[in-house]
Amino acid sequence: MLYPMSPKVVELKRKLESFMDRHIYPNEERFYREAEELGPWKVYPVVEELKPLARAEGLWNLFLPESSHGAGLTNLEYAPLCEVMGRSHLAPEVFNCSAPDTGNMEVLERYGSEKDKERWLKPLLAGEIRSCFAMTEPAVASSDATNIESSIVRDGDHYVINGRKWYTTNATDPRCKICIFMGKTDPDNPDRHKQQSMILVPMDAAGIEVKRPLPVFGFYGVPDRASEVVFTNVRVPKENMLLGEGRGFEIAQGRLGPGRIHHCMRLIGLAERTLEKMCRRVRSRIAFGKPVSEQTVTQERIAEARIMIEQARLLTLNAAYAMDTVGNKVAKSEIAMIKVAVPNMACQIIDWAIQAHGGGGTSNDFGLTQAYATARLLRLADGPDEVHRNQIARFELKKYSNV
Repeated sequence: MLYPMSPKVVELKRKLESFMDRHIYPNEERFYREAEELGPWKVYPVVEELKPLARAEGLWNLFLPESSHGAGLTNLEYAPLCEVMGRSHLAPEVFNCSAPDTGNMEVLERYGSEKDKERWLKPLLAGEIRSCFAMTEPAVASSDATNIESSIVRDGDHYVINGRKWYTTNATDPRCKICIFMGKTDPDNPDRHKQQSMILVPMDAAGIEVKRPLPVFGFYGVPDRASEVVFTNVRVPKENMLLGEGRGFEIAQGRLGPGRIHHCMRLIGLAERTLEKMCRRVRSRIAFGKPVSEQTVTQERIAEARIMIEQARLLTLNAAYAMDTVGNKVAKSEIAMIKVAVPNMACQIIDWAIQAHGGGGTSNDFGLTQAYATARLLRLADGPDEVHRNQIARFELKKYSNV
């Protein structure tokens, strides 16, 4: 292997795969049923039942590189484990490795005060509470984060927060206790990247209204608890400001880099499982006198899917290695490339799998519609394809600035 796994990671991967076989896959049907019947405002019992089992087996908080609170793994070491978890929508939260909590925990670990860590990071690490991240807004094109209009205004020993956010993942979860909110503290600053700040907002603060859950291709709660939230004159202590006024973009880059790579790792696992479903399906179905697996169009798609997964995995491992060795800021191009390549790869493979399953593929019986919703969402979440492509092109053009 170009990036061989250490003995520690090999053992963790073995344990993780065993847990998936014993506890995750057998409970997926129940998980989807609970999500549909209980809706996005409730806790799903199956998740809470499985968390203690995962923790007891040492499969807990496997993310958080460069931290004593995690498993002590680098991004490169975490990649194959995250891929395994990505094979099922149920898995990440069971191991306390689900978004946006992972990104929020990384922010608290890097930029939070000791008081913040005790109050918020500690229960998040224990899986006792959940969190949300309020950045995207319905009134502006949030693909350009400098457009954000929400305000954070200093008033004595407090900040007053106003704004309307959406796609605020987790906000409908009754366990969601803390929000990381991005808004403008200095809207007139000539440097548009120093107008924004990030601040910690307790979800029980007066003036917060979780307006509604947002469906993702008709799914509420799975694959996401996307939500619309309104903040009206919400007051929080000045100590809740993270890192300082005007440093919101700096925090965002520190947060979104690992988040993007985690999304891509999980999507590779989802694509692998989708290809497995496709192969099993076409071998078991007869059309026009022979197995669908013998149709050349099917074979071509299976071959292309394998090639695309391997390419995406190598690109993602390369990005993880760059993040570990030169840092997230220097690895921006590598991160941007996987953020474009991997969701597009997954969308295509899931689409082929739906086709191979026939009409049944468009139902919820095979998990393919849920998988597609996830993959398609991730062509937008943490920055749309177009933004990342433009960034990659600028990096490339810089090489020829003297031409």
